[in-house]
Amino acid sequence: MIEFNISSILSGVIGVVLGVIVMIIASKIGLNREKQKAKLLIEESSSKAESMLRQAALDGKQQAYELKLQAEKELKEKKTEIQEMENKLLRREDSMNFRDETLLTKEKQIEEKNLNVTEKLNNLEKMEKELQARIDHQIVVLETVAHMSEQDAKKELMEVVEKKMEQEVAVYIRDREDDAKSKASEKAKNIIALAIQRYAQEETIERTVSVVGLPSEEMKGRIIGREGRNIRAIEQITGVDLIIDDTPETITISCFDPIRREVARLALETLIRDGRIQPGRIEEVVNKVTKEMNETIQKTGEDAVFKLGIGKIDKEIVRLIGRLKYRYSYGQNVLQHSMEVAHLCGMMAAELGLNQALAKRAGLLHDIGKALDFEQDGSHMELGAKVARKYGENEIVINSIESHHGDVEPTGLISNLVAAADALSAARPGARYESMENYVNRLEQLETLASQFEGVDRCFAIQAGREVRVMVLPEKVDDVKMVKIARDIREKIESELTYPGQIKVTLIRETRVNELAK
Repeated sequence: MIEFNISSILSGVIGVVLGVIVMIIASKIGLNREKQKAKLLIEESSSKAESMLRQAALDGKQQAYELKLQAEKELKEKKTEIQEMENKLLRREDSMNFRDETLLTKEKQIEEKNLNVTEKLNNLEKMEKELQARIDHQIVVLETVAHMSEQDAKKELMEVVEKKMEQEVAVYIRDREDDAKSKASEKAKNIIALAIQRYAQEETIERTVSVVGLPSEEMKGRIIGREGRNIRAIEQITGVDLIIDDTPETITISCFDPIRREVARLALETLIRDGRIQPGRIEEVVNKVTKEMNETIQKTGEDAVFKLGIGKIDKEIVRLIGRLKYRYSYGQNVLQHSMEVAHLCGMMAAELGLNQALAKRAGLLHDIGKALDFEQDGSHMELGAKVARKYGENEIVINSIESHHGDVEPTGLISNLVAAADALSAARPGARYESMENYVNRLEQLETLASQFEGVDRCFAIQAGREVRVMVLPEKVDDVKMVKIARDIREKIESELTYPGQIKVTLIRETRVNELAK
């Protein structure tokens, strides 16, 4: 048993020793592997660092080469620019030298001419003295023969001429007065007829119709409808006339009432967009558009009153102000004109120390009757004053409405301001409408008419045809003849042209004398 235990112990010790030895050997082997790995890593890092250094060196050389090329290019451009500037300076220097030579030549020529002129002037002075001596001698001879001095002869001649001119002027004035009396009635009628002729046709054509564009010709048939029932429905409901002619893709709406015309236009455009055109739908759309139009009119009036800051105004008057948006007078929008007059009145009233709000109120309402004159009888001044009284407006406002065209005497400064502002707004260039074709034709006719007179050099129609300036030849037309030419041009314009307002005729006779100061 003891031997067995010793052998077991020995065998166990030997096993432990062998295990320790195996472990030591294994640890040494592991250390060698780690050292090899570390060595490989160091070698790999060194190799990468060397390649990076080589790459950095190559990149640096490349950048340096590119910078060198760029610097050489810029230097070359600078040299070229400097060379061009030098060439320009050389050319300019050559040009200056040539000018200097030319100026020297001209100076010599001028000096020679001056010598000749001086000699001629001396000769002229000598001849003038000789001529004056002869004239004085002739005067002495005439005084001896006539037994009358020079002053007495002049006085007698002037008395004869004065008496003759007095007789001629008196006869001329009497004849003109008789002629004026005999033609006064006829002239007044002609003035009224011309005024109507100048404005009526253009105003009627261009401000009583509206045009609606159609997407196609087929739409005309749909608007007319079977046996014309659609077009009859539109005309009956809106109170306008629809004109469908050969004009492609167009329908014309004709009516003297601008509100009805606008309602018809909006309704027609809505029906065309919708595509459903039949009597029931037409009535529905017209009612809807009429309601929207009333709201628009009311809002337009409220906006106008608010912008002017004139305080509270009756709702019915506000509605009438809004209706002026669709009313035109000789092509000028009445609402815009009324707003303009109100602003002008306010500015003038402020300068004069008057009630600015009242002046603006009078200016805004001075044409309020034009919102009703196409529906009711009477002038727009009478209708406007009637409305103002009905809704309790100030007496100054009522007088301004009645007197702004001179039918009633103004009772205060504000009434005069309204009349003045109304004239300013209507008379400024561009306020009143005129088609481009008529405008150009009128200017051409005006210039052609003024150019027909003898002695006229050039003519210019300016200020939108409100003035014609005529340049005359001074050697053919003297100051006395200018008056007659101006009067003749005025009379020819009045007899042959139709025009708005007045035309001013200005004649210019210009004589220029030039001398050179050395």
